[in-house]
Amino acid sequence: MEYFKVNAFKYDKNKDFVVTAPSSLNKPKNNTIMFVTEEHINEWPALGKVQDCIVIWPENHDVPVEIRDRHVFVMHHEPRLGYAEFFRDNHITYNAEPQEFDVVNGAFIAKGAKIGKNTIIFPGAYIDSKVTIGENCYIASGVKLMGAVKIGNDCIIRENTVIGSDGLTTRRDESGKVVTIPQFGGVTIEDNVQIGALTVIGKGAIDDTVIHSGCRIDNCCFIFHNVQLGDDTLVVGETIMFGSSSTGKRAFLSGNSTVRDGTRIGEDALVGMGSVVIKEVPDGATVKGNPAR
Repeated sequence: MEYFKVNAFKYDKNKDFVVTAPSSLNKPKNNTIMFVTEEHINEWPALGKVQDCIVIWPENHDVPVEIRDRHVFVMHHEPRLGYAEFFRDNHITYNAEPQEFDVVNGAFIAKGAKIGKNTIIFPGAYIDSKVTIGENCYIASGVKLMGAVKIGNDCIIRENTVIGSDGLTTRRDESGKVVTIPQFGGVTIEDNVQIGALTVIGKGAIDDTVIHSGCRIDNCCFIFHNVQLGDDTLVVGETIMFGSSSTGKRAFLSGNSTVRDGTRIGEDALVGMGSVVIKEVPDGATVKGNPAR
């Protein structure tokens, strides 16, 4: 998908190609903008599979000769900040645009939304044009489905939950000013998922946030960008899962727990009530406390 157009000539006078979207080392794509951090520098061979990208590269590491001519490399002391500055300097955002919609039984359904058979949508809900909902789903009053949200069959989403909104992803530049990183991903919710009232599930930064089959998410939870919930995971009320955290199958996160960004909770693991998880939880383990042990 084309989100923007920036010519690489702006960053390297010897190059003349256009980048149109973000991507990552996990799923690199041609003609995209991406960044490489020091902790992932050894994954650079992925850049040999694509070409014509702008890559924000850590300035204290040489670019391998094998990929040097395939892309434009922008050297930066903090590549994630450089990535944020790319969007700021090129005036790129990805905010939702107003859409034409129909009012159906009091719900606002944008033209282009796809809704399966026997799905119930209550008054006051808003369904974006990029949303796909499967069969036999229940969408309660006040639910907002924003952007590229894909919902499977037999799902329940309770009152005033918001799915697909932007999260707060920022860096600070050298002057201390906040630089926002726009989010371009979506949310995928598989079959037989139930989500409580007043919960927020943020869209992915580049790829989707994914809630796998059979998950149950309670009221008043916050699921941040790129989170991956394994099959049949239970997330109890007021739990926060920060960006790129994940669970294996059948994990149990008790109420008011917090999971640090990038942290994995293993299969059949249990996180005690009010715990703060800052490191990986092995399969089958039980942890509790702050920090969780």
